[in-house]
Amino acid sequence: MKRLSLLALPALGACNGIQSVTGGDGYHGQDFNSLFTVFMVVTGIAYLLVILFLGAAVFRRRGERQDLPGQSEKPEHRGLSRALAGWLAFIVIGLSVLTIASYFTDRSSARAAAAPAVLQIRITANQWWWEVEYLDATPSNIVRTANELHLPVGIPAHIRLSSNDVIHSFWVPNLAGKQDMIPGRGVDISVKPTKAGIFRGQCAEYCGQQHAHMALDVVVESRESFEAWRRAQLAPAAAPATPLAKAGYNYVTGKECAACHNITGTPANGQIAPDLTHFASRRSIAAGTLPMTRGHLYGWIADPQGPKPGNKMPYIGLHADELHAVVAYLETLK
Repeated sequence: MKRLSLLALPALGACNGIQSVTGGDGYHGQDFNSLFTVFMVVTGIAYLLVILFLGAAVFRRRGERQDLPGQSEKPEHRGLSRALAGWLAFIVIGLSVLTIASYFTDRSSARAAAAPAVLQIRITANQWWWEVEYLDATPSNIVRTANELHLPVGIPAHIRLSSNDVIHSFWVPNLAGKQDMIPGRGVDISVKPTKAGIFRGQCAEYCGQQHAHMALDVVVESRESFEAWRRAQLAPAAAPATPLAKAGYNYVTGKECAACHNITGTPANGQIAPDLTHFASRRSIAAGTLPMTRGHLYGWIADPQGPKPGNKMPYIGLHADELHAVVAYLETLK
């Protein structure tokens, strides 16, 4: 089936990347790619046959004279009858192939979802960011982060999905298909990455003004790297070491920020906005809206409504010294 994929999708090869339906970087993604290849082959052959028949009909019509009444059936008419019978046979066989391929792909996905998952994750969609929790029987081992999903390569993960406000849709095309997230209704999806790499997830259901800026960085890494990342995420926030960072710590944990954001190991224990305990270790700011750089961090903190209008983080109006201090402190949260 992989050989068929290579033959049927050469034109789409350049589309592979961090967000590609043809990436096939997960077990489910490979299944969908194989099914897509079967559909492309069958429907492509049907399309070519239709074009050939159409061309033949146009060419034949140009040289055809009007048949006289009572004239016996021409040999080419009998050829057309046989061609029509062959076409009907192709339609029956083609639809049967598509039906059987769809069935086996569906059963393969169902078996993968039913297999025991080593990793249990809960992802909650909000306007417009993702809350990610790595579940564990021991509460102190639960990892809570935002807008970034880490997965070990080759390890099945079961992800529970829910929404806090409107309908969202979880989609990491390189790894698996879409799954809608409806408020008040829990759904799930299973993923098993087969290749290490960095991919991009996206909300695939229009959810408001900043729907396009609701992305999810997905990092697939070795089991050892994943466990190292998880241990680092379990640690409390690092204590500030410089006077400027300490001033930022006092502001962030003692004023408006602490009402919404949590920073483990500090007085900031808000629960309605992204967890900032290891904020600076992430690849992006504001659910993929901006890369994680100092310049973008300044811009985001100074005016969050500028790059992402309508988001729930209000404009605070920090003085220059306060802005410098807050950025200096947030940069220590790795």
